[in-house]
Amino acid sequence: MTRVLITGFAPFDGQRVNPSWQAASLVAAGPPAGLTVTATELPCVFGRSIDALRNALHASAPDLVLCLGQAGGRHGVTVERVAVNVADARIPDNAGNQPIDEPVIPGGPAAYFSTLPIKACVAALRAAGVPAAVSNTAGTFVCNHVAYGLGHLIATEFPHARGGFVHVPWAPEQVTDGTAPALEPGTVAHGLRALLLAAAETPAEHDLKVTEGATH
Repeated sequence: MTRVLITGFAPFDGQRVNPSWQAASLVAAGPPAGLTVTATELPCVFGRSIDALRNALHASAPDLVLCLGQAGGRHGVTVERVAVNVADARIPDNAGNQPIDEPVIPGGPAAYFSTLPIKACVAALRAAGVPAAVSNTAGTFVCNHVAYGLGHLIATEFPHARGGFVHVPWAPEQVTDGTAPALEPGTVAHGLRALLLAAAETPAEHDLKVTEGATH
């Protein structure tokens, strides 16, 4: 039985919900066969979010870690390739912090790559009927902060775990004017179950050799 930790964020920037936590909760409530899934809500706060992630890793001792975040405006579920060692916040976090050009981990490497098979994960999402793509930027807000923090925790404290970060679109209830793309959290959760099965079965070094690159 593969142990999975899945995380989502608390609402931020005046929103009532965060679809990352909605989807994470649904996956944990109905996990795929062969996986045990623990869900943890992370605060949308620099520093505290990585502390909460570390505590959840100690508590659940997972084989796989999937951290989720909200990416309003994106059309589908996007599997992040890389996280960078910088925090440059366009808006304050939920504690009022707004770091500018600060490292996530002082002295840490410039970046961490996902240790999930990102292309197999995208293929699994699409096969489940969920729009998906590889993303080459997790931004520079708390999502990237946690994605980088996860990479650092795996590299330094939890070497037997594999993990990565995935962004999900807005939930329909967040799009009041109907002009922005959105996905139901239940649809996202359906795709994430398929993603987790693919990640459990496929080491990153045996990822699909298909193009998912971008020109800009």
